[in-house]
Amino acid sequence: MCLSTVYKNSKTPESVVMRNVMRIECKDDMVIITDLMDRQMAIQGYLAEANLVDGIVLVHERS
Repeated sequence: MCLSTVYKNSKTPESVVMRNVMRIECKDDMVIITDLMDRQMAIQGYLAEANLVDGIVLVHERS
């Protein structure tokens, strides 16, 4: 199973939005992420990068 950490705007420890993310859905202007415990979070923005080997996902917020 590949789990990822989602970062907002930059890959820094302070910008971690959620860890152990198992599902990412892009819908309209939102990126909806779900972790292993089925907790969901929606970020207004777009998926900028997904490196599944390293488990890193970068989401950029819309201004």
